[in-house]
Amino acid sequence: MAKIVILGAGTGGMAGAYDIKAEVGAAHEVLVINERADFQFVPSNPWIAVGWRKRPQTSFHIAPYFAKKNIGFIASRVDHIDPVAKVLSLHNGDKVSYDYLVIATGPALAFEQIKGAGPQGYTQSVCTLDHAEHAYQDYQQLVAQPGPVVVGAFQGASCFGPAYEYAFIIDKALRDAKKRDKVPMTFITSEPYIGHLGLAGVGDSKGMLESALRSKHIKWICNARVTEVQDGKMLVEELNSKGEVLANHEVPFKHSMLIPPFKGVDAVAAVEGLCNPKGFVNIDEYQRNPKYPSIYSAGVCVAIPPVEATPVPIGTPKTGYMIESMMTAIAHNIKSELDGQQPSYRASWNAICLADMGDTGAAFVAVPQIGPRNVTWFKEGKWVHWAKVAFEKYFLRKMKYGNSEPWIEKRILKSMGIERLK
Repeated sequence: MAKIVILGAGTGGMAGAYDIKAEVGAAHEVLVINERADFQFVPSNPWIAVGWRKRPQTSFHIAPYFAKKNIGFIASRVDHIDPVAKVLSLHNGDKVSYDYLVIATGPALAFEQIKGAGPQGYTQSVCTLDHAEHAYQDYQQLVAQPGPVVVGAFQGASCFGPAYEYAFIIDKALRDAKKRDKVPMTFITSEPYIGHLGLAGVGDSKGMLESALRSKHIKWICNARVTEVQDGKMLVEELNSKGEVLANHEVPFKHSMLIPPFKGVDAVAAVEGLCNPKGFVNIDEYQRNPKYPSIYSAGVCVAIPPVEATPVPIGTPKTGYMIESMMTAIAHNIKSELDGQQPSYRASWNAICLADMGDTGAAFVAVPQIGPRNVTWFKEGKWVHWAKVAFEKYFLRKMKYGNSEPWIEKRILKSMGIERLK
């Protein structure tokens, strides 16, 4: 019997646990280790931050659902990985051995790279449920005493969708509260242009997102490098295409939310030869680490080079569809190894993304995710808002029970208009 340990129970870890268990069957053990006892649906966090959702609507306890599938679960942080002995040292003092390790931790949030950034400083975050709840408290103060708002992404960020989402969601929430006219808004981003998204754009994302920001009276600064965040003030350098400082800005704010740079979590980044300098796991075409072939990895924690060089460094996003594809490939490849065969399955790195914009939304399809592409499609409309609401319900159910219901998936995809691509 082989023991397969999955480190992390986010979207990738949860989906991976169900996929791997279905592939290897009862003859092999599958164990998931996660720092928290609950699953949190991160894409709902921008709604949490303005009070449109509460914690019980977007999270649930993991153990009971894994137990139904005969998947083990431990709620504890992993403090050390010994890839030679194949042993994990947990924060609770236990040690766990493995035959195969699947790293799906997601990222650590590197707020410390910008002075004054993060919930411990002066900016809010929607990267975790705790952060989103903290942001909601700050948002309530904004509604009580309106003032300027700054939303965006710091230099080094690789996840831009939630920044755009939050800008439009908070605009809608403030309009509902009849306070939008008292709140100047600025979108500050390390992207070279609006709609770059870390992907060199998708279809007409530049024009459509610029138009959307303009119609909502949201100003923007691109090629932005935040040098410091102070109480109520953000110091920003705007660079030109050569990476030279074009202008300096002092942007006031009462409420701010910027996506931070990501890095690898400490226990993973500390393993010699496992990761790149930022702590992201190096993988081959089969999602397997070249130095430690018993270690696979998927999700935001894997190393992917930037799509292109930009004046302000940014990363490449890993979207949900892409992450699930990585996990499916890992499940097949571990099964192949258990059967005495070589890994041969590759993930399809395609992107299908829904971005809520309060009372409307934007959706894009990029096949493959990193260009040049066979399919490039970007659309905006109210249907995207409702499609994202439907996906939230669908994926929470999928993460609980580990199986999709084809008629639901077909209905949701139809609501997205994906059929138009055929």
